[in-house]
Amino acid sequence: MSNLEVAIQMDDPQYLDKETDSTIAIIEEALKRKYRIYIYTVDDLSLKDNIAKAFCREVISLDIKNEKFLELAIRKKRLLSSFNVILVRQDPPYDMKYLTATYILEKVVGKTKVLNNPTSIRNSPEKILVTDFYDLMPPTLISKNKSDINNFLKNHKSCVLKPLYGNGGKDVYFSSLKDPNLNVIIEKFLEDDVHFIIQKFIKNVSSGDKRILLIDGDPVGAINRIPKKKQIRANIHIGGTAKKTSLTKKDLKICKRIKDTLKSRGLFFTGIDIIDNYLTEINVTSPTCIREINFFNKDNIAARFWQRFEEKYLF
Repeated sequence: MSNLEVAIQMDDPQYLDKETDSTIAIIEEALKRKYRIYIYTVDDLSLKDNIAKAFCREVISLDIKNEKFLELAIRKKRLLSSFNVILVRQDPPYDMKYLTATYILEKVVGKTKVLNNPTSIRNSPEKILVTDFYDLMPPTLISKNKSDINNFLKNHKSCVLKPLYGNGGKDVYFSSLKDPNLNVIIEKFLEDDVHFIIQKFIKNVSSGDKRILLIDGDPVGAINRIPKKKQIRANIHIGGTAKKTSLTKKDLKICKRIKDTLKSRGLFFTGIDIIDNYLTEINVTSPTCIREINFFNKDNIAARFWQRFEEKYLF
């Protein structure tokens, strides 16, 4: 399928880590397959006369060994419906800009394959979708009601507080009833317009936050992310350490439970987070850790991504 034209909605490449970024890995593999790759950001999107368009730049070459690793053609306006497939790969935060992009992308669904399905992205925020499987989660409260929050804290003593639509470990706090800063942290969250999450602290987080990648609902690899000492956040880009791991029977059971939901919603490429056998998030926007899994497992997740895509949608 060397004539396949792929548009990737992503973050500005100049801000990405070429060595570790999963979107770059996906583009590399697509170029090996002789696909024609075009990239654009959400700011390049427009809807004119109810027709979705974007200013795109074709990828001429990509070589992460070079300082200037990406060569792009000049910007050209394209109808989004003219592409064979569009990949949604920009990182959260899951804000109004993200929502607007899903509305525009909906205009081409049925004409162009969009992965992940934009309606499902909008309806499946990672910290909301996971609540459909609440029996797999640690005790969790989503609220802005101070009475509910205080009662939850009294019941569970030590908790993690985090934004409902945040990402990358930003503004994640560990606190307890003994913490003199507890009220300050709660007030900080209450000042925001949106609800937030209070979750029972999982003591074994120090043993790792496992990221499992799934393609079309099937697990294809995992990595364990170990937080720094005295830290609870294991995100690699803020100092967590990637460690080799394997899928346990419990992991596979969790993946099996969520598979039908992911497939029915058109969530083709997802990532789930598991801490001490608890499911904590289902990432449907731009799952990461392809490079890390490839390194430890001697695998090529991006190749598996495109192979499954071809089998499912092209043949």
